[in-house]
Amino acid sequence: MKIAFYGSSLVSAYWNGAATYYRGLLRALAAKGYDITFYEPDVYDRQKNRDIDPPDWAKVVVYDGTVEALRTVTRQAADADIVVKASGVGFEDDLLLTEVLRHARPGAMRIFWDVDAPATLAEIRRAPGHALRRALGTLDMVLTYGGGTPVVSAYRSLGAKDCVPIYNALDPETHFPVPPDPRFAADLGFLGNRLPDREARVEHFFLEPAAGVPDQRFLLGGSGWQGKSMSGNVRSIGHVPTRDHNAFNVTPKAVLNISRESMASNGFSPATRVFEAAGAGACLITDHWEGIDLFLKPDEEILVARDGQDVVEIMAGLTQARAAEIGRRALARVTSEHTYTQRAEDADRIFKRHFESLEAAE
Repeated sequence: MKIAFYGSSLVSAYWNGAATYYRGLLRALAAKGYDITFYEPDVYDRQKNRDIDPPDWAKVVVYDGTVEALRTVTRQAADADIVVKASGVGFEDDLLLTEVLRHARPGAMRIFWDVDAPATLAEIRRAPGHALRRALGTLDMVLTYGGGTPVVSAYRSLGAKDCVPIYNALDPETHFPVPPDPRFAADLGFLGNRLPDREARVEHFFLEPAAGVPDQRFLLGGSGWQGKSMSGNVRSIGHVPTRDHNAFNVTPKAVLNISRESMASNGFSPATRVFEAAGAGACLITDHWEGIDLFLKPDEEILVARDGQDVVEIMAGLTQARAAEIGRRALARVTSEHTYTQRAEDADRIFKRHFESLEAAE
């Protein structure tokens, strides 16, 4: 079965938080026999900052960031059994959705795959004429990588035929325990790009606690933080390539997950960082959000902080031995219950059920 997948980028994680999700899930679907072509625009310098070569489990088609090139690649949707338009592609998203649906052949399964449902839903609510709102009735399915009941209910109320979360997970071929790396030595590390709806939470959960405990070392990875005021015990190292994420996660005593405001408000939205860190055997501290215990058990497999003071108190009482034990338990949980192989099985069931229902209706 052929899948035409139109997304932000498969080969570059540069300003592309969905890369890990795409790679893990699509590789697992390819292993189940799906023939996948991934279409991505050459924008935001992603092609200049590739962190993997085009894989052997998917064909990657890179097209120029022009309307003409977009129209050319969307015509190829006609060859696919399953046509996917992802959210946040980054170039003419509305036109891309319209053209993909226009060229999808009769009988093909048409999917909108939302990798940032809270942001997408906020856009739709602000714009009654939004292209996705108009298209929901013609789509067979909305899939999301998080959001739980609030997101499912929201999409259905807007006219989606169905909405199902296919949650983030662990790709054990990419994220796994490695030896510590002195480059990332710290008591607490945080890895994340500077984004408008995350910055205030980074200040509250990371930068302010750091300023209050000058005897501890804090490590900040991610793009866009240059010029940001921070205390002298915070070391900012800029963009961290995917190949270094395992070492970044396992070297500090603990690493911190800070959800974007929209993700935290909706809940049931574990970031890829959660599974990356757990897969490396890291001790992870996360800000609080509804649904954490669906993925990892608080106080045993993950530590939860409701505010910056909680971060300070957790770090004050966290021994190296306890941090290592939490990391071991997290690794065991995600490898047994939360891998992309398991998520691909969920997606595979959804696809097969759709085509079986079509056959039954004929």
